[in-house]
Amino acid sequence: MQNWLPQAFKERIALDERPSFSVWEIKPTWRLGLAIAGIVLALLLGWRFTVLFFGSGKPESPPAPVRIALAQTKSVEVLEHTIGTVLANATVQVTARVEGQILSAAFQEGQVVHKDDVLFVLDPKPFVAALDQTQGQLARDRALLVSAQRDAVRYAQLAKQGAVSASQRDQTKANAQALAAAVVADKGAVDLAKLNLQYATIRSPIDGKTGPILLQPGNLVKANDVNPLVVITQIQPVKVSFFLPQADLPRIQNQQRSGELKAAIEAHGAPQTRVLTPVDFVSNAVDAKTGTIELRATFDNADNRFVPGQLLDVSVGLERIADAIVVPHEAVNVGPNGNYVYVVTRDGTAKMVTVSVLYDSGATTAIEGEVRPNDKVITDGQLLVKPGKPVAIEGSRVRNNRPAQQ
Repeated sequence: MQNWLPQAFKERIALDERPSFSVWEIKPTWRLGLAIAGIVLALLLGWRFTVLFFGSGKPESPPAPVRIALAQTKSVEVLEHTIGTVLANATVQVTARVEGQILSAAFQEGQVVHKDDVLFVLDPKPFVAALDQTQGQLARDRALLVSAQRDAVRYAQLAKQGAVSASQRDQTKANAQALAAAVVADKGAVDLAKLNLQYATIRSPIDGKTGPILLQPGNLVKANDVNPLVVITQIQPVKVSFFLPQADLPRIQNQQRSGELKAAIEAHGAPQTRVLTPVDFVSNAVDAKTGTIELRATFDNADNRFVPGQLLDVSVGLERIADAIVVPHEAVNVGPNGNYVYVVTRDGTAKMVTVSVLYDSGATTAIEGEVRPNDKVITDGQLLVKPGKPVAIEGSRVRNNRPAQQ
């Protein structure tokens, strides 16, 4: 049909009848790659659009939630805490002064006794017999002394008359003097027998609390035996002994000179047993092994709340810091450059303030630094706080900064 057309037109028609290119003729993997590339390009364009019109900074984190307390100005007592041991004011091992058989004990084990109370009774019969014997000897020698003194007077008169010799006179005088000495010795023997009879009743030498009976009635006791019958411990008053580092010695001496050296003593975990008493003894030497010095305090122990050998918590006031800035213990943090606190400024941001710790009681801390009274210090939530960034104070009330009981 097209034979009549020129050759140039035939070639043009042939070119127009070729099939056109189609994207669907591309392989499936290529189509997937093109789709992903398109998505990535769209995301990049979107991010660029956001940066240009809305800025490139990261969104701000919310303010850190914190709790705060008010710094206060107070007078702070510096306390040194240690462990003390209760000592008996006196401990007596009761022994017998005479030998004899124990008839009875006049007290119960663990009983509180007073001075001169009867503890034990020994069989008094041997001592009564010894007393009767010495009294009889005294009576006999007294009678002989009277007779000898009369003879001495008569012989002295006869010697003047020449009826007896001077030797006989002197002999009768010597006999009278010997019998006078014997009477004196007999009196001593009677007194000793009476004393031994008294010693047969064993009495308490002090006020105190008895321990167990170590030799029961029925046994024979020796005089001044090394084994006691009972041990009595004086528990009113008692002493508490404790040790402080020798570095505290200058402050201890200053407090002692001013009469303000006192110790607060209490049983561990029992604040109701707390007793405040003056320290009445400071040792004259520092222990070279421990580097500590011993102190003692005496108190009446009226209710017998403490017993010898008991361990007690002891707090000793060594100094008083006047007008100190006090914050809760939790407000003080430790960093690479030392101690610091966070102070909430008027615009609600946190400011890091370096401080020096003057004294830490465990509940409150006396500090020195650029912290003023009534400054708001952060006590909780410091881990989320960034200096210069805002903080959110939790709760409507500020925690009261009350000092711990001294």
